[in-house]
Amino acid sequence: MGTSWRLLAIPALLALALAGCGGGGGSDSTAAAPVETTETTALSKQELIAQGDAICAEVNAAVGTAGSTSSGASGQAGQVAGLYSGMVERLKGLGAPSDENAGYAEFIASAEGLAQAEDDVKLASEREEGEGLSEAEAEAPSALTQFQSEASSFGFEDCSEAPAPPTPVAGSGEEASGTGEESTGGFEGEEVEEAAPEEEVVPEEGGVEEESAGGGAGVGGGGTEGGGGASGGGSSGGVGPG
Repeated sequence: MGTSWRLLAIPALLALALAGCGGGGGSDSTAAAPVETTETTALSKQELIAQGDAICAEVNAAVGTAGSTSSGASGQAGQVAGLYSGMVERLKGLGAPSDENAGYAEFIASAEGLAQAEDDVKLASEREEGEGLSEAEAEAPSALTQFQSEASSFGFEDCSEAPAPPTPVAGSGEEASGTGEESTGGFEGEEVEEAAPEEEVVPEEGGVEEESAGGGAGVGGGGTEGGGGASGGGSSGGVGPG
């Protein structure tokens, strides 16, 4: 009887074990939380060109003034290389246009080629490699021309322009010039009024002679009166004693 009890108990134990495993699996299985993904909306070609031109305009102005803000040829080459490398990263960050992307890959490839060419100039300048520097400097303009050509073909304007220092605002210069002209004109008017009288009186030659002659006659008259007084006194004195 003991043996039969054991045989009956074994299936019961197995059933309990299976039930425990199944229950554990059901309790442990939980639904995974959904992962939120932020989808970046691709720019249209027009939007891409507008933002890309703004980047290129900033870089062109910085490259145009690189010679005045860096010390030595090595410093200038390093600054230019850094500017173009940053430009490529920013342009690539805009992504391909959502509507018309024909020629976009060629544009990005030319931008990467320009950055690489300027980086070669930087390395050769730092290492003071005369021959290598000459070769790198000869290849850099070709890379820039290629980049400008691809940019123009895609529709960019500022990206197809050559680097140049920023130009001053025309309005401020004209205002300053106009102010200077007005102030200068006022000073000139005042000087003319002070220096030049309205009417210049020129004495006539005859008038000068008459005044001179009249003055002489006046003096002579005084002398006559004085002389007359003296002679009168003399005659009076002469009469008194007699």
